[in-house]
Parts: sequence; C-alpha cells; structure tokens
Amino acid sequence: MKMKQWKVGIFLFDDVEVLDFAGPFEVFSVTSLENEERPFQVKTVSEQDKMIYARNGLKVMADYCFKNMPKFDILIIPGGVGAREKEIHNNKAIDWITSEMKNVQIMSSVCTGALLLAKAGLLDGKKATTHWASVDRLKKEFPQVDVQQGVKYVDEESIITSAGISAGINMSFHIVRKLLGVHVALDTAKRMEYDIEFNGVKDII
Repeated sequence: MKMKQWKVGIFLFDDVEVLDFAGPFEVFSVTSLENEERPFQVKTVSEQDKMIYARNGLKVMADYCFKNMPKFDILIIPGGVGAREKEIHNNKAIDWITSEMKNVQIMSSVCTGALLLAKAGLLDGKKATTHWASVDRLKKEFPQVDVQQGVKYVDEESIITSAGISAGINMSFHIVRKLLGVHVALDTAKRMEYDIEFNGVKDII
C-alpha cells in the first residue's frame, strides 16, 4: 500500500525571518522512513510570482503563488519584520490564510506569524504563543487569544503556534512526531544533529 504523503506549504513574503521558514523546510524535507520513503513534500508559496527578499537580503523564489498553488495538507506561516509590519496589514494575505484554514489539516505559525493567524481570526478562544518580544502585542491587539509564554509551541489540534525563530524547528519535529511517531522524529533530529525538545522535555538521542 502506498504511503500517505503530506504536502507542506510555507508562506514567503518580503522581510520574512530566514530561519522561520528554513528551519521547518529542513525538518520536513529530510524526514524519511525506514524504507527511505519521504512522507513530506515541501513547497513554498508567495502572494505574487516574483522574487522574495527575505530578512537581511536573502533572495528566494517561491515555487508557487496564490493563483497557481496546489492544495496543501500543512501550511506554515513564518514571522519576522515583514509579518508584523507589512503582512498583518495585507488584507489579501489575511483573507488567503482564512480561506486556506478550510483546506489544510494543520495550520501552523512560527514567531510573529501568530499575529497573522490572530488577524485572520483563527486564534480566537485558543491558546497560542509567539516570539517573546511580541507577546505583549499579541495580548493587547488580540485579547481573545489565550497567550502562552515560556513554551516552544502550543498545539491546538488543527492549529499549532510556535515561539520565536528557532522554536519553529521544535514545532516541526512535534508535527513529525504527531503524524509519524516519536521514533521518526528522533531519527530526523539525529540526522540533523539537533538536540530535540518537546516543550521543554529533552529527548536524548
């Protein structure tokens, strides 16, 4: 029987924090099973079909734009200056996030990507986290969100948010564990030489 393969989409935009998207990209891309099958197909998507200038000038060309993207099972919304200063005011991007929630199995954010999920109304009445420096803003602007501090990520079943930057890697390992089990997550972490922690509990590899 053919193995299920999850399609992972990562949203890119100008001034996106590099590790916010590159960390999850790496985790899902290198995950493999004992038979070497790859359970995740990872692609990037941007609003328009043009070059993205990530934080500190890294140039990235997304695989798809909103108009030609496929249906994703998992959608990752990174953060960074671009998220908290630009995309949060981009109604087209917010509407897209809202619409895609109906299609995906898991919607997740890294860092201040949580502000975009909150703006889309997806975190209303839910627990969520973000970068420590934006916790107060998330609380103030979106009081309907139960903001958590001191954790790497918060799992609300179909919506998973993570703290800042490198915490997106921990969240990605959590998703791997959630879908494929702890052994696959630990094997992937070993391959990456990453000391994995599941919300503060370190797993020794």
